Amino acid sequence: MQPPISIGTVLQNRYRIIQILGQGGFGRTYLAEDQRRFNELCAIKELIPIAAGIGAWEKAQELFQREATILYQIEHPQVPKFRERFEQDHRLFLVEDYVAGKTYRALLAEKQSIGQTFSEADVLQLMRSLLPVLDHIHSRGIIHRDISPENIIFRDSDRLPVLIDFGVVKEIATRLQTADTNINVTSVGKLGYSPSEQMQTGRAYPSSDLYALAVTAIVLLTGKEPSELFDETQLTWTWQRWVRVSPQFAQVINRMLHPLPSDRYQSAAEVIQALQFVEQPGIATPPEVSNFQTIAVGRRPDAIPPQPSNRPDPVIPPSRANSVLDNPLALGAIGSAVVILAGVGSWALVSSIRSQSNTQPETTPPAPQTFPSPVISGGTTFGTPTNTEPTITSKRLRLGASNTATVENSLKAGQIMEYTFFGQAGANLTTVLEQGTGITLTVLAPNRQVLDSSAQQVSSYTGILPTNGRYTIQLTLESGVSESDYNLRVALENPLQPSPTPTAAPTLTPTFPPAFTPTPTIPTDSNNNPPVDNTPQPTPSLQNTP
Repeated sequence: MQPPISIGTVLQNRYRIIQILGQGGFGRTYLAEDQRRFNELCAIKELIPIAAGIGAWEKAQELFQREATILYQIEHPQVPKFRERFEQDHRLFLVEDYVAGKTYRALLAEKQSIGQTFSEADVLQLMRSLLPVLDHIHSRGIIHRDISPENIIFRDSDRLPVLIDFGVVKEIATRLQTADTNINVTSVGKLGYSPSEQMQTGRAYPSSDLYALAVTAIVLLTGKEPSELFDETQLTWTWQRWVRVSPQFAQVINRMLHPLPSDRYQSAAEVIQALQFVEQPGIATPPEVSNFQTIAVGRRPDAIPPQPSNRPDPVIPPSRANSVLDNPLALGAIGSAVVILAGVGSWALVSSIRSQSNTQPETTPPAPQTFPSPVISGGTTFGTPTNTEPTITSKRLRLGASNTATVENSLKAGQIMEYTFFGQAGANLTTVLEQGTGITLTVLAPNRQVLDSSAQQVSSYTGILPTNGRYTIQLTLESGVSESDYNLRVALENPLQPSPTPTAAPTLTPTFPPAFTPTPTIPTDSNNNPPVDNTPQPTPSLQNTP
């Protein structure tokens, strides 16, 4: 194997080597300056063919040319752009754009140093950003073959994940090692991240990249290596023992990790669709309920059929009835009594009407009846509900001189805590919820709407503020949790403001008022005529004659 290229060496009279970025069994990666492009940084990958013998170099050149053509076809802003290939001193080189940023392996190490790992929202955001990249390269028949936290860079310029180090160089080297055999061996990948069909048979499919992406996701969630998350005796993944995520998200990850390629998602587009369901879970629409209160109404009396009575009808003896009717004195007495009672009744009725007209009592209208809204579940009325509206407590977040703040408090069931602050458009907001078991945060825009899909009911959020205004960080308890302490950290990085260009003050030209010239007053006589001047005028001198 040839030694590494010395620092300061200039390749192709153009690329000056600055440092070695990485080295493996198949090649090296250098950081270089492109002296023909104003010393712009670039990455140079060197292929190290191990195979020797007649035709090995020619075979390496052929494969190198073919794979360079494939890399040239990738045109995606989240993949380093391929620039050129060249040969020098019996070495093969690829040149591509350099990506400034940190790998997700380095970011995970930073989080673990403070006792944290990536949250479900962070990993969802990563997958949502990388899946379109995989869909792009898979549509061109290209498989990455080496997805892992080391090969994903969080780019500083736009804070997007960038997919680097395609397994092309490794594949070329592997093919060169088996150039004299008829076995199609392309076992390129990282142990633990690549599926069995890729590591054992050398075959790679789009679902193989999806498998590696899922392993990357659970490593970032748990902070553990694949060997710690995979049970070799049962041949199953046990990652859910170490982290709690939503059931829908776990279902997507587990399908991506299926050992059989045919049982995984077959394309990145299918995973994108499944993750959309995870981020926006379906909510069953409740049945329509009438606003009218259920009132028991009786049946009309005339609609009730007569019921037979068991009591016997009264029986008047015939002898007594006939004796009364046959006696004329009895009939007269009865008639006189009826007339007297009718007169007395009439007089009492008239007197009552007159007394009511003279003294009308003051009547108070009955108070309107209020009917409580019934609690309806499945169409059955159970009773009057109790008011369970949560109590909202709002506090203004005081950011210090460093634009950071830390709040320690506790949250109880039925309580919502809100922290407000003023943010500028373009500012970078980072908020992390620590020590808050069962507590989630949501970032609200000035219009009280959720800032974006990744800022709702999460444990941490990082994003750019779209407009000027007062933003709100809302903390809520999950169902089933009665009380929990929390530690909220907020950092706001305002956008850099360009220095104003000094404007020269205008030169003021003083304006003087015009000189006052008095108008002489000519005296007049009583007829308003000027007096006659009889004083002799001097004779002009010849010096004044023009």
